[in-house]
Amino acid sequence: MFTRASGLLLHITSLPSRYGIGDMGPAAHAFARLLRETGQLYWQFLPLGPTSPAIGNSPYSGCSAFAGNPLLISPEKMVEDGLISWADVDFPALGTPGRADYAAAELCRSRILRAAFERNRHRLESDHDFTSFRARNSWLQEYTRFVTIKSYHGGAMWSQWPDSLRFRDEQALARWDESHAQEILYETFIQYVFFRQWQALHDYCKNLGVRLVGDVPIYVTYDSADVWANPQFFKLDEQLAPVSVAGVPPDYFSKTGQRWGNPVYDWEALAKDGFAWWVQRMAHNFAMADVVRVDHFRGFAGYWEIPADEETAINGQWVDAPGMALFSALSRHFTALPLIAEDLGVITADVRELKNAFHLPGMKVLQFGFGGDRLIENPDSPMNHERHCVLYTGTHDNPTMREWFARDAGEQGRSNFSTFAGCAVDESTVAEVAMRMVMSSVANTVILPVQDVLGLGEEARMNTPSVPAGNWEWRLRPEEMEPAFYRQLARMTTFYGRHT
Repeated sequence: MFTRASGLLLHITSLPSRYGIGDMGPAAHAFARLLRETGQLYWQFLPLGPTSPAIGNSPYSGCSAFAGNPLLISPEKMVEDGLISWADVDFPALGTPGRADYAAAELCRSRILRAAFERNRHRLESDHDFTSFRARNSWLQEYTRFVTIKSYHGGAMWSQWPDSLRFRDEQALARWDESHAQEILYETFIQYVFFRQWQALHDYCKNLGVRLVGDVPIYVTYDSADVWANPQFFKLDEQLAPVSVAGVPPDYFSKTGQRWGNPVYDWEALAKDGFAWWVQRMAHNFAMADVVRVDHFRGFAGYWEIPADEETAINGQWVDAPGMALFSALSRHFTALPLIAEDLGVITADVRELKNAFHLPGMKVLQFGFGGDRLIENPDSPMNHERHCVLYTGTHDNPTMREWFARDAGEQGRSNFSTFAGCAVDESTVAEVAMRMVMSSVANTVILPVQDVLGLGEEARMNTPSVPAGNWEWRLRPEEMEPAFYRQLARMTTFYGRHT
């Protein structure tokens, strides 16, 4: 990311759609064209794995590090691909405009995908594309086992399954594969449809000259196919329960820290085969996107490990992680590491050393740059930005610029922002001023949340950390895809030398 360029942050679920949630259909292709027409190089999105209402539909808490989310499958594209008829997808528009309705999306996708499977399953075993897809993706066997076993047991966590399945007895798994072959085939078909549509969207973006920016959470969820299939790579006890979990220590924002609950890696076990699981994971993500953001990058240098029986993060400890060895292994396997290091927060010298050793751009967030009496002493201040970084007005975890200015910036922050801008700023103008600040910065790469391009307020926030409900629901209204809303973006992109 050494080219002076810009892009937009918009998750797939935030696109308009008739089917309850944004998907890989017509609106996704229209958004790619909008990016091209406004001179943007990048489209950044959030993790694409399966989500669950039990964990608030968070894309960062999926049940697989490899599988795709069935809710993102486009019914219209299934018709175009000949998998189903228009009559099968002729639903009245689902949900409320501007909000994602996960329950409605789940209901209609299940009905549509099941109908498509019944129509096509007789030919799947002789379909070269399908059999090739299954052969290329070794993770499919364990994922399809996982979701079919989980469904059979009423959604129970794998730690509550019968011992023969929980401990992965080979004979029990073989019997499962045989007795549930059709359900396993159905889940494989869903993933085939997902990745077929994703590849088509990726190819469409490539032809337009738009690069996709993916997102890889450092940790995986305990109740996932990844942990169940690879318990040796995590710190689990003899009953396969976590011994330690991940989080961050107490700080200015939380007196008890954050206890995320993800099982931590057994890095020694991962290192024994040259970090093959991580190589496979990154190869998968590099195939899906042109650049990949790695969440919680500091955890590769050292991570906060909390005893699993602790209710808060207070009594954790810092543990060294083999980031140098891991990224060296990745460097040997891949000709390049097109990564963005999410290095927000308090970053120590070892994290900077790891990032710089592999020439990875870090992240800067404009909202963090206006605290304190002397901006020159604030490492996130715009005057301290560097070329080799990715600059955002805010991320999916931040308020919109309008909400930040009205509620979170405080009197000092608002004053600093206006002084730096050189003009009076209020709620109605802050988003446009912020866009000008980042576009004119020295940072090679700028990514703008679409909410800030549109100047939206608190109603458009994507996620509020530590708030369990109401997240991941915002999405564009159809009229907010109109080019007229993006003319100022296009003008700034050209004026500040970021048009590609």
